[in-house]
Amino acid sequence: MDAIYRIIFALCLGIVASVHAAMPALAEEGLAALTYQAAGDELRTRVVINFDREPDVSTMLLQNPHRLVVDMQKAVFAFSRESVEPRGLITDLRYGLIDETRARLIFSMKGPFAVERLEVVKNETSPGYRMVADIVASSDRKFAEDLKNQNATTASTEATPKGDRVAAPAPKDVSAAPKPFTIVVDPGHGGIDSGAESPSGVREKDVTLLFAQQLQAELARIPGARVEMTRSDDSFLRLSERVRIARQYEADLFISLHADTIRRGDIRGATVYTVSDRASDAESRAKADRENRADAVAGISFDTEAPEIADILMDLTRRETHTFSLSFAKSVVDSLKKDVNMINNPHRFAGFQVLRAPDVPSVLVEIGYLSNAEDEKLMTDPNWRGHVATRLAAAVQDYIGLKTARRSN
Repeated sequence: MDAIYRIIFALCLGIVASVHAAMPALAEEGLAALTYQAAGDELRTRVVINFDREPDVSTMLLQNPHRLVVDMQKAVFAFSRESVEPRGLITDLRYGLIDETRARLIFSMKGPFAVERLEVVKNETSPGYRMVADIVASSDRKFAEDLKNQNATTASTEATPKGDRVAAPAPKDVSAAPKPFTIVVDPGHGGIDSGAESPSGVREKDVTLLFAQQLQAELARIPGARVEMTRSDDSFLRLSERVRIARQYEADLFISLHADTIRRGDIRGATVYTVSDRASDAESRAKADRENRADAVAGISFDTEAPEIADILMDLTRRETHTFSLSFAKSVVDSLKKDVNMINNPHRFAGFQVLRAPDVPSVLVEIGYLSNAEDEKLMTDPNWRGHVATRLAAAVQDYIGLKTARRSN
């Protein structure tokens, strides 16, 4: 992703130089916002706006829907229509004057977000300045906290004499209920992406949704559990959007459900996958490659470059998350193998993009193969799906117990 950002910067600087020379009339109007570029996905989006001179910017968060407001001195905007099309976390961009002295940009977002970085820097090789904003997917709870802190700061600033504007931290809500253990169930594929298909025409996207609905009902029986779905109908979701939803709900566990086909029709049974940069075997690598191309069905390009780890703290978070993922995968295998058919070496691993949330333990469960007639028969049987859902829910309950025990030690 950083490589994409560097390319965008280079293009922006080149465009700015030509636009700067070609638009002398804008200088008479004050600040000129020359070009706009955005890159990224539903987890992280970078915005770069080039100006002819230094903008004085301030920001504000809004909800219902989630929006980022950027205010500055009076400006004229020369953005191309193509550049401001929805991209990544951003679903819409509006801009213009709000009075005779001020201008505003309003970014509408797909969900809760945080501004990880927003700064104005002088261009190194061309005239002018650029504003760089890194926007990352957040959770409902964290966005509400950021909004509360913002409002508290604003109220304190308005009520406090200038020169003494240090806002007190927002009081904690001591009456808030403890956070429930949240499981996000992800029915694979959907919409234009139908996934695999059996010789008789059974589609993976339909099987995974039916199974997910039964699993959701079983998981809801676990005391203290909260269950959310990435999709509850025949909708297409990008891989990064599925991960964003898991992070929005601050998922303690993410379970992606699939029912693939392979060339060997004699292979059948369930498989549990965890993420790894190195695949456990050739078939797992091929499986990950197929799943990672799901976005291409909708004409969306896939960035194969793995994101760089930002710091040591993030590295530790990824390691802990991976440990929990492995622990849950073991619980799933132990629970299913009692009376559900599984393939040889049922816990496997590969580079699945949908499992790459750095802070959410995640597994991909292949409940069976649509290329096998016996598996297809079972997966279209609601009684069998209900039984497997019960076994998976038991694995989740065992995992919750293990995690609770670790925390108490």
